Amino acid sequence: MWLYVAAALLGLLLLRRWHRERQTVPRLSEKHVLITGCDSGFGNLLARQLDARGLRVLAACLTDTGAKQLRAATSKRLQTVLLDVTSSKSIADVTAWVRERVGDQGLWGLVNNAGIAIPTAPNEWLSKEDFVKVLNVNLVGVVEVTLSLLPLVRRARGRVVNVASVMGRVSFFGGGYCPSKYGVEAFSDSLRLEMRNFGVKVCVIEPGYFKTMITNVENLEKNFHACWEKLPAEIKASYGESYLRDFVGMLKLLQKGYNTNLSLVTNCMEHALTSLHPRTRYSAGWDAKLLYLPLSYLPSALSDALFTLFYPKSVGKA
Repeated sequence: MWLYVAAALLGLLLLRRWHRERQTVPRLSEKHVLITGCDSGFGNLLARQLDARGLRVLAACLTDTGAKQLRAATSKRLQTVLLDVTSSKSIADVTAWVRERVGDQGLWGLVNNAGIAIPTAPNEWLSKEDFVKVLNVNLVGVVEVTLSLLPLVRRARGRVVNVASVMGRVSFFGGGYCPSKYGVEAFSDSLRLEMRNFGVKVCVIEPGYFKTMITNVENLEKNFHACWEKLPAEIKASYGESYLRDFVGMLKLLQKGYNTNLSLVTNCMEHALTSLHPRTRYSAGWDAKLLYLPLSYLPSALSDALFTLFYPKSVGKA
């Protein structure tokens, strides 16, 4: 008896959630959305997707080439601007540019999508500068862009959508990427609480492994070899060249599971921007939902044991 009651209540809750999430924000065609990192990948697809839906897209690209290609593939509504998220002057210039375009209505959506993964390698193979290079784009850039544009988002009572990663929940490789994504999660959590009274919603996108420029295996392999070549002889002797080969082999094995359907991520972003009741977090990809998120809730001893099964072995202990 109680089992039927519980099942019925669960069904009603799921139906209510489904109904709430289907309600969309009115007058979407009047709303401006700024997206960073639109040269390729998720940002490029999202810009085209929102443009097709009629929103006023402000697409920030790093290169002229990326901007020209995007304009050629979209309507005249979409506008592009060059943005380097590691440059305070570039961020200030783009903020002024956005203010001119949105006017008194403010900026409805800010999507912090720009990101890099290289340099990445076992932590001991890297320098402080290697970490800083990634953190400056993936975390400090997100913070500065958000703080600069937040008054415009508050004016619109709009949305901030930050792209984190499942690697912001579990970390099993070195370099600045995982720390940066943990940082995006933390920044988003505090910002969400602070913006609540202003009517601004903050959403986090947590994609699994997708086939983008960030996960390009050829680039990552070159990066590993470049890091290896710079290592002192003592560290090379401790790890052994077999460690490097196995590490690259593990990467190629992971590549086979990369998802090519980027719309699984951009659909989450679109929902976060257009739904009347967006979710706080969106997990995109089967690996995020069925593997990495469950792993993040396991005791560290268990998740460490699982990851160790796939990790290469060093030739020495010291």
